[in-house]
Amino acid sequence: MDATRSSTIGAPRARTGRTAAPGAWDEAPCPVLVADPAGAVVTANAHATALFPAAVPGAPLSAAVPEWLGAAHRAAVAALEPDDAVAGPVGERVYRAVARPAAGGENRGAGATDLVWWLSDDTGRAEAEAALAVERARTAFLSEASNALLATLNTERCMEVTAQLAARHLADGVVVVLPGAGRRTPLAWAADGGGSTRALLPLDPAEVPGLAEALQGFPPVPSRWIDPEALPEWAVPEEFDGPVGAVAVIPLPGHGVPAGALILLRRDGKRGFTEPEEVFARLFAARAGAALSAARMYAEQAAVTQTLMRELLPPRLEQIRGVEFAGGYRASERGERVGGDFYDVHPTAGEAGASLVVLGDVCGKGLDAAVLTGKIRNTLQALLPMADDHPRVLRMLNDSLLSSHHTRFATLVLASAIRAGDAVRLDLTSAGHPPPLLVRADGTVEAADTRGSLVGALPEVEATTARVTLRAGETCLLYTDGVTEARGGPFGDQLFGEGRLREALAECAGMPAEAVIERVQMLAAQWVGAGEHDDMAMVAVTVPRKSPGGVVTAAGRGRGSA
Repeated sequence: MDATRSSTIGAPRARTGRTAAPGAWDEAPCPVLVADPAGAVVTANAHATALFPAAVPGAPLSAAVPEWLGAAHRAAVAALEPDDAVAGPVGERVYRAVARPAAGGENRGAGATDLVWWLSDDTGRAEAEAALAVERARTAFLSEASNALLATLNTERCMEVTAQLAARHLADGVVVVLPGAGRRTPLAWAADGGGSTRALLPLDPAEVPGLAEALQGFPPVPSRWIDPEALPEWAVPEEFDGPVGAVAVIPLPGHGVPAGALILLRRDGKRGFTEPEEVFARLFAARAGAALSAARMYAEQAAVTQTLMRELLPPRLEQIRGVEFAGGYRASERGERVGGDFYDVHPTAGEAGASLVVLGDVCGKGLDAAVLTGKIRNTLQALLPMADDHPRVLRMLNDSLLSSHHTRFATLVLASAIRAGDAVRLDLTSAGHPPPLLVRADGTVEAADTRGSLVGALPEVEATTARVTLRAGETCLLYTDGVTEARGGPFGDQLFGEGRLREALAECAGMPAEAVIERVQMLAAQWVGAGEHDDMAMVAVTVPRKSPGGVVTAAGRGRGSA
């Protein structure tokens, strides 16, 4: 009988607020007993005596009923008015009791009268409320677990969080096992809701029944099939004191591939894992597995990206065979590290060979442009044996780009630098690119007499090569149009322009190559401010004032792109 209905069972209440006469209680379909203000049983119907065999007339109520009901009677008498319904256990059941003044009951003086207690079985509602409380707690835990697990994309940290959460809510001890890396297996331990530890150990998953299958994504083995005494030492956290009483192995499902497994431990003396508990553990494992899988995928992608970036990022250029080289790059987008502008410096074979400098600008920006940049750089690397013939290099590069699936084009400038006594001879060829600027020792700035068509757009590419000579302290600057077309100034709409670039270079006469790059970069950055701009790339070729030893440095043999 439900609780709402049980509170109104019995005869209708009289206008005085008292219950019906004693004769009506025998017909009530629920336990009813009457007690006087002194705490003695007055009468009880058959249902009440079946529930409380000692509830006979004249018996002390405290000896006939549970303590919670006796206390409720004393409180109701002291208040001269029955309280709201009370509930408590009777054996393995839960009963709800409501008191009403007895109609026609004997007046005991001072307004006191007998009380009629109506009882109804409330076990079903109590169990439902308890189950609801458990589900609410589990839902809150799963929400907490999701937030904690998704807060990191670090695999090691995700393992630690998984172990700590499981040890706090699912078991006394937890071991997180990930698929092995080579001959070693990543593990994380936690016990009693404390901190976690990690290690990479050589182990055999087959030592724990069901673990090898769980690591392959198969359904879990029932916990009752696992003998706790047969667990290997590594499967029990060091902080776990006492013998193991129950073990459960739960798979950690990932994105398409298994992410690992959980080993849950309970101390000896506690009950084993019930089926609902194992189902709940699998709900947690689904969240933990997804987080671990995402962290592993992120780590793998980050490693791949880092490997690819290593070939695209601009290197620090130094002196090669008596010629100083310095490069600088600023991406168009904040946070970007690569783009459509690039530069390379390639020493050719032989101690007396020329060094080939390549600076280019691919149409577009960001990662898409960087893909074509990589193709151009690799093609030019293959064409190094003919680097002394710039028009031929450009023609073959143009044919290569036209035969690819790319629809982008690029502009380039090539510079072959070779030491000739105290000077450096430069062959400069522009292919649709701004001609390099020459900074003489007296501060004069002039443009190299070279021009040509861009590559990757037309069937034929035409270009002219200019040969110039640099003396000690003189510099040749190769740059992309991102420098001269940078908009800024007082109103943010003026181009930096070639004129300002020439003025900046005139102040750099006699400066080292790296100082020239830093000076131009600083002025361009100040001009742009926080405004938008295209990729900016520069390479300075300088004849040092002091005669170098002519040794090829290790750093100078690098390649770079931006």
